[in-house]
Amino acid sequence: MEKDMQILHHIRQNPFITQQELADLIGISRSAVAGYIAQLTKRGEIKGRAYVLRDEGMIACIGGANLDRKARGKQQVRLQSSNPVTIMESCGGVARNIAENLGRLGCNTSLITSIGEDKEGEWLLQETKKHGVHISQVWRLPTQRTGTYTALLDIDGEMVVSLANMDIYDALTPEMFAEKWSHIAAAHVVFIDTNIPADCLAYIIERCREENILLFVDPVSSIKAKKLPQQLDGVEAILPNREEAELMAGMKITTIEECAEACRKIRERGVKHVIVTLGEEGIYYQSEDLEEHMSPYPTEVVDVTGAGDAFASGLLYGIVNGESFQRACRLGLAASALTLQTEQSVSPLLKAEQLELAVEQFEKER
Repeated sequence: MEKDMQILHHIRQNPFITQQELADLIGISRSAVAGYIAQLTKRGEIKGRAYVLRDEGMIACIGGANLDRKARGKQQVRLQSSNPVTIMESCGGVARNIAENLGRLGCNTSLITSIGEDKEGEWLLQETKKHGVHISQVWRLPTQRTGTYTALLDIDGEMVVSLANMDIYDALTPEMFAEKWSHIAAAHVVFIDTNIPADCLAYIIERCREENILLFVDPVSSIKAKKLPQQLDGVEAILPNREEAELMAGMKITTIEECAEACRKIRERGVKHVIVTLGEEGIYYQSEDLEEHMSPYPTEVVDVTGAGDAFASGLLYGIVNGESFQRACRLGLAASALTLQTEQSVSPLLKAEQLELAVEQFEKER
C-alpha cells in the first residue's frame, strides 16, 4: 500500500492521531508525514482540523427543526372567540424536512440545528433519526424552547393566521459553527436555510467559498431572505419561490421572461445556479450557459405542504449521485409530485427508485 493510502487508513481509524504517531506506525519521519498530509489536504481527501475525511456522499443540512401544529376549525372560525378545533402535530423545519426526505432517499445525511432541552425537541430528533439522519451535531440549548410553528385553518382548510416561535435560532453564533466546521467541511454538499441568523449565514457562505464546498441555499420566506448577504459568491445554487425571487431581484415576476430576468439579477450577486419554484407552473432554472422552464409532472394534488422541500431533496439527491443540474431538477420535480399526493409534509412514498422511474418515464414520453 502507498504511504499516502496508509496515512489515510490510520486517520480513518483515529482522526485525532498525531503526525509523530503516524510516523512511528508507517516507519517514516514526522516531516515526511507532514508532506503527505499537505498533499492529501490539497487533493481534498482531508478537510479541517483533526484530519476529518471528506465523506463523498454526505449532505449536511443546516437550519430549522420545528414542531408544526395545525389547528383546523370544526366550524367557521370566529375571531376574538373560543373555537372548537382538531389539532395535528408533525415534525417541521425546512432543513429538518429536507434531511428526512434525503434519509428516505437513502442519502448519507446529517442535521445541524438547535433544540431546547424539552420533550418537543427530543421527539423531533428521534423521529428524524428513524430515517437514518445523523443527529450527533445538534445543539441542545437548556435555556431555550424548541421552535414551533402553529397554523389556524378555517373549516375549508384556508389559513386564518399562523404563529411562529423561532427565538431559539437567535442564540446561534458564527463561533458555534466554527466549532463544528470540521464536520461541515467533511460533507460533499452543504444545504442551509435562512432560519439561522444573518451573521451565521454570511460566515457559512464565506467559508464554503474559501474551501470550494458545494453550498445550496433555501431562502425560506421573503422576510427571512433579507438576512442573506448582498454578495453570494460561494453559493452553488439558490432555490427561491416566486415571492422570494421577486425580493432578491427587486422586481415583480408575472411572466417567464420576467422570471429569466430576475434569475439574471440574482446571479449577478454571485450565485452560479438559480432555480425558481413556480408552483403549478413548475420551475425555472438558469445558469451561465443554460436556462430552461420545466413543467411539473402531472399528479393528483392532495396537499401542497412540503412540495418545495421535496423538490430541494430530489435535486440534492441527484447532485450527490453525479447527475447534471438539469436531470437533478427533474428528480426534484418527481419528488415534489410524490409529495403532493399525500397530506404529510414528508411523503412516505418518497423512494429513490420511484424518482428514477418517474424521470425515465418522462424522458420516454418527450
